[in-house]
Amino acid sequence: MSLNIRRIVTGHDDQGRAKVLIDETVGNAVSQRPGALYSVVWSSEGFPVDNDTELDPSRKKIGTTIPNGTVFRIVSFGPGVAPRNHRTDSTDYAVVMSGEIDMDLDGTIVHLKAGDVLVQRGTIHNWINNGSDPCVIAFVLISAKSVTAGGKLLPAQG
Repeated sequence: MSLNIRRIVTGHDDQGRAKVLIDETVGNAVSQRPGALYSVVWSSEGFPVDNDTELDPSRKKIGTTIPNGTVFRIVSFGPGVAPRNHRTDSTDYAVVMSGEIDMDLDGTIVHLKAGDVLVQRGTIHNWINNGSDPCVIAFVLISAKSVTAGGKLLPAQG
């Protein structure tokens, strides 16, 4: 399984004109569980985000989220991907780029396919690929406070 993603990052020259800083096929794909491969496309720390730097944070070691920051990650979930039931302290915007996948929300299964979009708001979930093809999803994770429901704090886990 591989991720063939073209990454283009823009910036400015010394005269303030727009330019391309990076145009490449990502080379930082990592697997931390059987059947899943991901690449961090970009990340940031603090709000508002600083667009003045030309430093490339894509190879920086980070967790699933960055407190008070953002993470843009592409994930390929292969058929039979190992389970990872988890919750993040973030609001996640997800776009299914290709394939199909099931999201398990505490026993409720939601089927997603290419073109579907999802806003994940700190809920416990697991990704299940019962198909025969990988499912590729683009995620943007934005730092958020831990969820409180029914007077109970539900922090990140897994």
